[in-house]
Amino acid sequence: MTPEQMIAAQKSQLEAMFALTGKAVDGLEKMLELNMQTMKTALSESSDAAMAALSVKDMQEFAAMQPNLAQPMAEKMLSYSHHLYEIASGTQAEFAKAIEANATDVQKKMQAMVETVVKNAPAGTETAVAMMKSAMSAANNAYDSVQKASKQAAEVVEANFNTVTNTAMKAAQTTSSRGKRAA
Repeated sequence: MTPEQMIAAQKSQLEAMFALTGKAVDGLEKMLELNMQTMKTALSESSDAAMAALSVKDMQEFAAMQPNLAQPMAEKMLSYSHHLYEIASGTQAEFAKAIEANATDVQKKMQAMVETVVKNAPAGTETAVAMMKSAMSAANNAYDSVQKASKQAAEVVEANFNTVTNTAMKAAQTTSSRGKRAA
């Protein structure tokens, strides 16, 4: 590898690192925005609920008020969790895409380097060259397998998260409707 190629490779890696850092900061910014909005909403709703509780005339009216407060809180908690998950999984997907692109680039450069070595290999080194090619092929296959497994695992996690969220939302709605009927 020539000094110019080394500098170009280092520059490429540095650019990739800064791009990933930018994606991480973007994800953090989205999470902070979500948290700020959640805090503002919670403060406003808590204030409204406290004012409503202070305006009740008897315990029956106070008890009837409780289910109307519980369901929206559960739904908001589930919504918050879902938004947080979307931000995290979106950031993770961007990271995975960038890393995959970078790995593909590195893989191409390594193959080019191997081809250069093969072309310039002295006579009698065919066995060593074949071993090096075999090792590169095995490494590429292993990387592909890990990529596929990671994608499948991410899909399973997302499906499970959606199932749990939907189940919890239905449970919150059922609990709320029971509370309303009891009141």
